[in-house]
Amino acid sequence: MDLNLVRTFVMLYECRSVTATARRLHVTQPTVSYGLARLRERLADELFVRAQDGMRPTEAATRLYPALSASLVAIDEAFDQVRRFDPARSTRRFTIALSDLGELTLLPEILARAQSAAPGVEIAVVALDVDCVGQDLARGDVDAAICSRILSRRDLHRKRVLSERYVAVARRDHPRIGGAPNLPTFLGEGHVVVDAGSGHGLAEEVLREQSIRRKICLVVPRFSSIPEIIGRSELLAILPLQIAARFARDGRLVVFELPFAVPSFDVGLYTHASSERSAAHRWFRDTVLSAARTATHGVTATGES
Repeated sequence: MDLNLVRTFVMLYECRSVTATARRLHVTQPTVSYGLARLRERLADELFVRAQDGMRPTEAATRLYPALSASLVAIDEAFDQVRRFDPARSTRRFTIALSDLGELTLLPEILARAQSAAPGVEIAVVALDVDCVGQDLARGDVDAAICSRILSRRDLHRKRVLSERYVAVARRDHPRIGGAPNLPTFLGEGHVVVDAGSGHGLAEEVLREQSIRRKICLVVPRFSSIPEIIGRSELLAILPLQIAARFARDGRLVVFELPFAVPSFDVGLYTHASSERSAAHRWFRDTVLSAARTATHGVTATGES
């Protein structure tokens, strides 16, 4: 069987979409449709049928997938042994999903590390949307994503970047906040929060579980506006330690412990399982992981790199 047909079948099974398969294989949609028609004729089975959630595999396709997927991995690995990915000569484009927190704290080191080893590589950054990023990775729209929320899809691989915890920030000369305020004082102040789409909603979940309500005066879509808002108001904000420490460097803000317990959390680097077959994608994953750990060393809650 034509190897391209095997690759088309495996990608269709994983993506459940002709459009996404074409994107991942860098071909046109008619090419994928033609390949599927050839597969159906060759195997005398529909293989994939249209459903509300995409192209649903038939029983025959489900039986075929493990063997064909494993065969494709073995073939790709064999080719990789002969033709290694050379970052110094590559002009590939890699896409990573980051929150603006990630852009502020991680992107400069990621870019520096990538440009040092692969000056011809292009990196595109897209805004992280935790509700869509798993699907973006599966479709091939995104090569990697850094996210604090646990993404439970089985087709995603996760590498731990760092361990973090939440703290609070206020204006240094806040008239009522000095040191570490108790819970009533903390709740008596107005708060600014970052939209839950950023993936940072753990503190709010803890408060909700304990039936504790705080006075939310402002909701913003990004972390980057927090220093100016806090510095020119009496509002408080709950932030991850690494970004809070960065915001407080100029002396306008003060960082203090929360007056209630919130578990620490891990920030992870996510890639799609299919990208493990590509030496180029593995290089990008390892570069991002190493750069992110370097960028956050010394400002995490645990001090781990």
